[in-house]
Amino acid sequence: MKYKYLVIPFITLILAQIIKFLVESIQNKKFNFSRLLNGNGGMPSTHTAFTMSLAFSIGINEGFDTSVFACGLIFAIIVAYDSMGLRMESGKQAVMINKLVKKSGIENDNVPLKEMLGHKPLEVFAGIIFGVASASIQMMIFGWLNWNNVIKLKT
Repeated sequence: MKYKYLVIPFITLILAQIIKFLVESIQNKKFNFSRLLNGNGGMPSTHTAFTMSLAFSIGINEGFDTSVFACGLIFAIIVAYDSMGLRMESGKQAVMINKLVKKSGIENDNVPLKEMLGHKPLEVFAGIIFGVASASIQMMIFGWLNWNNVIKLKT
């Protein structure tokens, strides 16, 4: 199928978001259906799972020694790093700004700012594992696995 590099990541994205919704529903003992559409923060990192499933799908089908796999992997690493770095720090800043605005009593249409933006390292690691597992399972189910590249990995 020529669209496997779109289908696999988007199915992974949907599944990761459902898992995130279920994990948070169990933790909070209530359903927050808005989390099905909001992928920022939480376990697992949906963005990391999405990009890692793409990179792994390319690697297993086109070869882990190809330039297109290298591009996909670099893209996935940047997304994972950004979610733990810049987005996590932005979330921390939003928490402080919200506290300051609330304490000062200033009326503002932009407050409260969205606080759940980034990920903890464990959430990103879970996204990596889920992305690779999801891509592997989908390739086996849909028959998209290039066994020649799998055999090359073993030798």
